[in-house]
Amino acid sequence: MATLKQVVDVLETLYPLRYAEKWDEPGLIVGDLRHEVRNIAFAADPTMAVVEQAVEAGIDLLICHHPLFFRSVHAVSGLGFRGEIVRKLSLAGCALWVGHTNADAAYRGVGMAAADAFGLVDQRPLVPIDDPKAVQPVGLGRVGRLEQPMALRDFAKRVADALPYTELGVQVCGDLDASINTVAVLPGSGDSLFDEVRAAGVDAYVTSDLRHHPVTDAIEQARYEASMRASGIALGQGDSQIRPVFINTPHSAIESMWFQYAMGDVPRAVSEATGDIPTVRWISMNTDPWNLVLPSSGQER
Repeated sequence: MATLKQVVDVLETLYPLRYAEKWDEPGLIVGDLRHEVRNIAFAADPTMAVVEQAVEAGIDLLICHHPLFFRSVHAVSGLGFRGEIVRKLSLAGCALWVGHTNADAAYRGVGMAAADAFGLVDQRPLVPIDDPKAVQPVGLGRVGRLEQPMALRDFAKRVADALPYTELGVQVCGDLDASINTVAVLPGSGDSLFDEVRAAGVDAYVTSDLRHHPVTDAIEQARYEASMRASGIALGQGDSQIRPVFINTPHSAIESMWFQYAMGDVPRAVSEATGDIPTVRWISMNTDPWNLVLPSSGQER
């Protein structure tokens, strides 16, 4: 069977670590490079429940999107849950490899998987990466168009129907009857890229973790610019403005769509490189932290 080192080499060819953001540290987190990899499991987060399920199933390699460690640490002891996760993985001989922002930006990675699922064609990266070795355009997020324009309410339903189930669902901001043709998609937290979305001039932006103040500011600025254009006053932005149309998705759900590609791409690439085909499974438990959403029912204004 293929060794962990051989599988890691394949993963880092599909999802090159050089694509990762400077603050990010994806790659192999736990594992003996000499161990054989007969079976692989995919999951959004390396939570305790996910790790325990992987260990119980005898998984040799757990591939997650979100890192176990976002920041440098000085101990992996039993004083914290991360140390306990490392202990469980090590004792079971289960490796952990993380494809985070490197997988976001890769061809057939997280961004492309979501954009494809939402029906976008003629795609390009939202934030391109200049990689002479890449055969296809790569970079964070995707921008594309729908084959046929549709009302925002219909496109939002398409997004919701394509996502794995969570209690949180999706939130929509904008005129529900507005015609949507061009769309930017950024799985993960996306309000840091409003300038890039503005430059793309799209009709709608699909992302996650939109915070109140950045979104409110973007909406107010877009409405103000529109009112000034209606008065014949240009503010220097041309056609590159954020339109007040946002679809906010559950973070883990939109990023889990990547596995629909990875579960085929990874074993195929391992087979081509080593002649061995590992079995794969998706630990699809919902790792979104919210398990109940209630409408507020307080005093009417």
